[in-house]
Amino acid sequence: MSRWLDFAAIRRAVPIEAVLRRYEWTWVRRRGDRVQGRCPLHGGLREDAFHADLAGNGFHCFACGLSGSVLDLVAALEQCSTREAALSLSLWFSTGAAPTGPGSAGQGQRIRKKEPLDALPFSLRPVLPAHPYFRQRGIRLETAVHFGAGHYPGPGMMHDRVVIPVHDHRSRLLAYAGRALDSRPPKYLLPAGFPKSQVLFNLHRADLSTQTLVVVEGYFDCMKVHQAGFPNVVALMGSSLSIRQRELLQAHARRVILMLDADQAGLRATHIITTQLGEALSVALASPPLGMQPDQLSSDNISRILSGALAPRSTHRKE
Repeated sequence: MSRWLDFAAIRRAVPIEAVLRRYEWTWVRRRGDRVQGRCPLHGGLREDAFHADLAGNGFHCFACGLSGSVLDLVAALEQCSTREAALSLSLWFSTGAAPTGPGSAGQGQRIRKKEPLDALPFSLRPVLPAHPYFRQRGIRLETAVHFGAGHYPGPGMMHDRVVIPVHDHRSRLLAYAGRALDSRPPKYLLPAGFPKSQVLFNLHRADLSTQTLVVVEGYFDCMKVHQAGFPNVVALMGSSLSIRQRELLQAHARRVILMLDADQAGLRATHIITTQLGEALSVALASPPLGMQPDQLSSDNISRILSGALAPRSTHRKE
């Protein structure tokens, strides 16, 4: 049974000013209880598009149109459900609106620190890496074997999908991502509620010797970059960077090379993530040709782009 959360109590208990401070957001203009600044959700060019009402405890962005409460803000920033946002807020700010029901902390107790993600108690068998789908995507057999990826012909929700194991940074198997072989939805299938924002794909096997990590969006981007000779690659499993993912990057690297998709979402994410990483890490940009993504590039092109990103002029730090 799911534990019950009092969303209304959390909205009342957590000031939006405290949430914005946690995300290191700074306002450029203040008029009484209203502050304005650049939108923390999409960045954007307007420095005054995002308005927060400190007294009313809400926000509205006049550029992207998103508005709501602290729950809506955290859910958008973390790319998670409202319930997950409520759990995070309860943990961060000890609201007293603790979950109730089986497994809850109990009335009057402080919420315990979030437990590590549960390891998957089984492995899928057989997983067949010698499948034509990998050749179609430009993935060599040895690369598929290295990542533990392959076609799964067995029963269950992953039947007849290409499955990709997802581990945490301690090498514990957490889940499988299943890629459809055709156009049937969903294109990628993960267990319901799996918190991919808490994981950096491939971090457990990435080469950390140079303290530099190449960051891409997807699983196949990661495979292609590794195959091109860059084993220091991790994937966000999306186009946004969560607080936990930022913590993992800061703990394992001093420098990040962003190689996100060169579409509208990827270019916007590159700007936002560069700002999010701030002064904690140096950031270099490695952009594919416009409209393309790393998994569509040859090894030679990936190598050329990443080598160019290592030039001093491509390094960015927040002033």
